[in-house]
Amino acid sequence: MYNILVCDDEKEIVKAIEIYLTKEGYNVLKAYNGEECIKMLKKNDIHLVILDIMMPKKDGIETLEEIREYSTIPVIMLSAKSEDEDKINGLNLGADDYVTKPFNVLELIARVNSGIRRYTKLGKLEENSDKNIYRTGDLIVDDNLKTVTVDGNIVKLTPTEYNILKFLLKNKGIVYSIEQIYQNVWEDEAYVVENIIAVHIRHIREKIEINPKEPKYLKVIWGIGYKIEKID
Repeated sequence: MYNILVCDDEKEIVKAIEIYLTKEGYNVLKAYNGEECIKMLKKNDIHLVILDIMMPKKDGIETLEEIREYSTIPVIMLSAKSEDEDKINGLNLGADDYVTKPFNVLELIARVNSGIRRYTKLGKLEENSDKNIYRTGDLIVDDNLKTVTVDGNIVKLTPTEYNILKFLLKNKGIVYSIEQIYQNVWEDEAYVVENIIAVHIRHIREKIEINPKEPKYLKVIWGIGYKIEKID
């Protein structure tokens, strides 16, 4: 059973989320501010965090920043419609996804299921085979070891960044739209996902490119989408 930590200062929202996640077969742990969230994470084996942005004592952005100092666990941010800037800040700090309040419960459940799938796939070692090693130039994704190297140096990616890069590298040379990337990586329908993909792409570039403004590997095709360049 997977453990989901729900952190929101509105107890009614936490309770509602708990009811639906429990019906889906998840075990739910609860926190009502950022400080409690960090304590729960350090004491328990958590597989995904649902984290509200606006909270007392330590808000969601500060909490996410602290989480990312030691963990790549999937984090879904909860935000009000008026908190667009905070959504971007959250994605910049390594949030995997966000859901806007008032949210559709089915949408939230779908995002949780998708986050768990990506996280468990990343953690599962596959049978050692060259078929699971993808490369272009000096960029290599070894899906057996779940590692990314550039020029022989290990690059640390979040689970979402890893899966985006692996998808594009497996299909190098092919241009994919934002919607296609989301549908293939999240395994869900794409709806207003431009910011999510754009921020993750920027993070990947910052980690794999010598000069992210003039990328060698991860290219944008303006008005169409993104691709990984074929390099011998």
